[in-house]
Amino acid sequence: MTQSHSQTAVITSENDQRPMTTLSFYRYVHLRNLNEMMESMREQWSSLGVLGRTYLAEEGINAQVTLPTENLELFRTAVHQIFPEIPFKIALEEKSEAFTKLTIKVRKKLVADGLTDSAFDVTQVGTHLTAREFNEAMAEEETIVVDLRNHYECEVGRFDNALLPVANTFRDALPEMLDTLKGQEDKKLLLYCTGGIRCEKASAWFKFHGFKDVNQLHGGIIDYARQIKEEGLPTLYRGKNFVFDKRLNEAITDDVLATCHQCDNAWDNHSNCRFEGCNRLFLQCPSCKEEFEGCCSKTCHEIMQKPKETRVALQQEWERKGGPKHYWSKTRLPKELVRAERPLDEPLPVP
Repeated sequence: MTQSHSQTAVITSENDQRPMTTLSFYRYVHLRNLNEMMESMREQWSSLGVLGRTYLAEEGINAQVTLPTENLELFRTAVHQIFPEIPFKIALEEKSEAFTKLTIKVRKKLVADGLTDSAFDVTQVGTHLTAREFNEAMAEEETIVVDLRNHYECEVGRFDNALLPVANTFRDALPEMLDTLKGQEDKKLLLYCTGGIRCEKASAWFKFHGFKDVNQLHGGIIDYARQIKEEGLPTLYRGKNFVFDKRLNEAITDDVLATCHQCDNAWDNHSNCRFEGCNRLFLQCPSCKEEFEGCCSKTCHEIMQKPKETRVALQQEWERKGGPKHYWSKTRLPKELVRAERPLDEPLPVP
């Protein structure tokens, strides 16, 4: 029986100054009684000071959380009681501002993938590679490295010579990459993503479509960074790892691969447009942030000079005409198409 969608959230004190650990974990496994599991986890985790975002589905669990480091082993024990030996991917940078509340949701799927073929078996995954094995495989001939994140993620960091998506979402990235790789089913594929969960499903999807040698970076970029640090390995990933929390990124190397979307100076820190009705995710250097006061365009900057009531009315009018809320939030085109799609002095598109 399909579980109903539910949500709980616990807001915790912003005065907690204890050292924090940020981590993620996932597992594809058949689950039942999701709402009961959600309530039990919420009660136990909130008592340990856990903050973050967790999704439960009949196909498994996907979690990104931060918690007081002193409670890490208690949390590990609690999680392993439900999901034995599930590995944690520990972030390199421990920042207390990663999350501000605990949210646990029941969803239809862990990742919005758009896959509906009943013959597809998500458990038939590719070969998991350690950081050392991934580095060695990248040096082999006839190997194709595939980035399965969204374009704004790989914009600020990536493996050299990887195939990069144009897609805004994982749902769109899968068919895009499948089409790009058509005719290369005999080549060795090396898949990678942020924490591994997208590659888990994608590797099974590529195998389902006839690719014979499918491999994935175990634990994603998050665990790759940990392994190269602990083992003293050379890093073949350059730049930052985009993360879906308040940090927005985690530095892997000092390389700055991206540029400001407004002046093209080197810059790789994302921010959202200050105009609430836009909220566009983009790259804005300090100079442009000062000039445009945190806005992504001249139009948004002009709107921000108006009273809040006027700004709200403009957003409501936009939505009344059929425009979605936060139209530009994260779903933006690659940098080279930004100005062609929306020049700095032009308004929001008419729905």
